[in-house]
Amino acid sequence: MPNRLPMPAEPLPNTPEFTVSELSQSLKRTVEDTYGHVRVRGEISGFRGAHSSGHCYFALKDESAKIEAVIWKGVHGRMRFKPQEGLEVIATGKLTTYPGSSKYQIVIEALEPAGIGALMALMEERKKKLAAEGLFDEARKQLLPWLPEVIGVVTSPTGAVIRDILHRLEDRFPRHVLVWPVKVQGDGSAEQVAAAIRGFNALPEGGKIPRPDVLIVARGGGSLEDLWSFNEEIVVRAAAESMIPLISAVGHETDITLIDFVADKRAPTPTAAAEMAVPVRSELFVEVADLARRTRAYWQRAHESRRSELRAAARALPAASDLLAIPRQRLDSAGASLPRGLKANTHAHFRRFTAASSKLTLRVLHGQIAQASHRLTVCGERLGLSARSLLRQRRDRFAGLEVRLRASKLSNAQAQRNAIVRQRERTHRLAERANRALVTLLQRLDARVENSGKLLSALSYRGVLARGFALVRDDAGHPLHSADSVGPGARVEIEFADGRVNATADADVPAPAVKRAPAQPKPAAQETKPAPKRVGKPVDQGSLF
Repeated sequence: MPNRLPMPAEPLPNTPEFTVSELSQSLKRTVEDTYGHVRVRGEISGFRGAHSSGHCYFALKDESAKIEAVIWKGVHGRMRFKPQEGLEVIATGKLTTYPGSSKYQIVIEALEPAGIGALMALMEERKKKLAAEGLFDEARKQLLPWLPEVIGVVTSPTGAVIRDILHRLEDRFPRHVLVWPVKVQGDGSAEQVAAAIRGFNALPEGGKIPRPDVLIVARGGGSLEDLWSFNEEIVVRAAAESMIPLISAVGHETDITLIDFVADKRAPTPTAAAEMAVPVRSELFVEVADLARRTRAYWQRAHESRRSELRAAARALPAASDLLAIPRQRLDSAGASLPRGLKANTHAHFRRFTAASSKLTLRVLHGQIAQASHRLTVCGERLGLSARSLLRQRRDRFAGLEVRLRASKLSNAQAQRNAIVRQRERTHRLAERANRALVTLLQRLDARVENSGKLLSALSYRGVLARGFALVRDDAGHPLHSADSVGPGARVEIEFADGRVNATADADVPAPAVKRAPAQPKPAAQETKPAPKRVGKPVDQGSLF
């Protein structure tokens, strides 16, 4: 038998038709209503970091299935636990569809690691990353102050940790303690701890709130999930940036967190952190007393040694009479020769005085006076010549200035006259422009007034009256619009195009037919432009009879 082509199935007459968009939206609503909030466990696959838009796209898979996942930019920024390739996680979100590629996906709102193994793997990877940046280097660590004045503590205000620290400080060496209360577990705890560390570092020196000399970040023991806030990058980086020496006291001695590697000192317990921060006061008293006793003993021994050395040196010194014998002899010799020296000095000065007085005669004084008079005369002549020369120079200079001033005055006057001419011409031009503008404005205003008058005439009801209509008013002068508003015997006023008449209304009397005379044609000169038709409901004139 020959092969027959299959006949197409007949469409059912009652089956509704869907567009592709309508079908996609229907599927989207069905999936979202059925799986509005789900928790999915799987391994992250295809994660390459956040997209340029800030959103994250990857997939969750297990041994036999895979589902696409997306984390929006705002949710990703608030997440404490960030997605990483190959990590097993538990994702919380809602299921939806993507009509552009006919697939379904989960929009993740929260993400958490699935088990301790995943947390340890994430912690090791984060540890390698931070170590590669040099945050764990010993060269970056600071020395703790020997006896701090103020101690800052970052911990929970309601736990036993703060009581243990305060009690231990009270026993060893009471100090001023500032407590910054924070959450040490759960959402937002990492941000609060980092903000507390940065807040203590931001306190100014000598401010109202004293700046701590050492910081203690403390928390009691717990599971790895409980201590995870101290493995967050924001806490580790805040501890690394701290300029105040920091002691990490998170968990018990067996608990290891990333803040322990970046802290300047790690304490196994909060109590041990308090012991590291301050010394024992009683031991200091004993040590100071021992040092004072040793200092006194050393001073006494040194004093006796110096006294013995002084006595030995005194025994080796010669007698005072032997040391002063030769200087005493030189003094006696100088005292004996002093009178002769005074007399010789007096005679020498007298001879020099006599020689100087012999030179002071009247002839010498007259010669000096003559020389001074000659110098005075020469200076007077030179002064007169200089004055006349200076006067001549000033006169020549003033003459030149007078010529320049006269020329400048003439040129300035000519410039002013030219400026006045230019301003006068400009004024004439502006006046002509103003006259032309005024004429143009008046013409425009006349045209507007003329157009307004024409429009008023066209819209006036008197034009309607001129075409054979009449306006009926009551006694009060109000227009009447219907026959119902006119009662029997009512006085009305009828306005025609050529005047007004008064009338009295009768009840239910038919109006006689009035033969109208043919309208006389108006002269061509008196023809007016027909009024524009009004758009609206026509007014019912009513019946007068």
